[in-house]
Amino acid sequence: MFSDFYVSRFLRFFVTVKNFISLIKFSHTVFAMPFAMIGFFWAWRDSKPDTFPAALLLKILLCMVFARNAAMAFNRYADRRFDGKNPRTANREIPAGKISPETALVFTAVNSILFCITTLFINRLTFGLSFAALAVILGYSYTKRFTALCHFILGLGLAIAPTGAYIAMTGAFSALPVLLSVLVLFWVGGFDILYALSDSVFDRKNRLRSIPAMLGNGNAMILSAVAHLSVAVTVIAIGLNFSRGILYWSGSFIFIFMMIYQQIIVWKKKDIGSYFGLINGISSICYGFFTILDLI
Repeated sequence: MFSDFYVSRFLRFFVTVKNFISLIKFSHTVFAMPFAMIGFFWAWRDSKPDTFPAALLLKILLCMVFARNAAMAFNRYADRRFDGKNPRTANREIPAGKISPETALVFTAVNSILFCITTLFINRLTFGLSFAALAVILGYSYTKRFTALCHFILGLGLAIAPTGAYIAMTGAFSALPVLLSVLVLFWVGGFDILYALSDSVFDRKNRLRSIPAMLGNGNAMILSAVAHLSVAVTVIAIGLNFSRGILYWSGSFIFIFMMIYQQIIVWKKKDIGSYFGLINGISSICYGFFTILDLI
């Protein structure tokens, strides 16, 4: 009886943790995290401190986790009514009743507070900008109600990562992290347009704004390709302007190839489907890994 009680408590705890991990799509952290690490290691190389700032790196990682947790939980809270109507998303944690809307809001608030507190222990500029960052990543959840540019606002939210990490290390702005942020903005915006193709009919019926719903899937695919072309140009510009070596170019080749491959899949199948997370995860990890190796 005693052991059954604790086993039952443990299983309930495990299911709760599993539901929260699913709520925040923890696996999608790989989209922005490698770029934050590029910003950090590039700033570390430029500033040349006497010792490696391991404590600062931990704070940056915590900021990434807290900010993403808050953004994803709030997005699920804000979209709960639409998610319940859409067959593709009806099984998400809030419409399925696995997590209550109130719990998701509390989770958002706790992670937002932890994010701001962590930035306070980095530097004043990072702390001051943390409120603007929260406004972008939380405000994105409502942008689909009034603008089809929501895909690029999502991109802006993730684009904060490399510039934020660079500022955390140096306490100042620079051209390099801004270029990295531009890269992330158009990369994310481009693949989010492709991801939205499958919901274009639903979005139109429910008066939600998205580029596929506004322009049609064909034109949306063209715009996504243009966005990804601008990413490829930016990747090459960074390599040329900052004199990167063979490792950087190896990662860049994989990154650009995976963007092209993603576009080919969509143009053939008209849907990114289950390939979405895998392709973009591989892209960011490879670009981040080889760029960081090139830097150190």
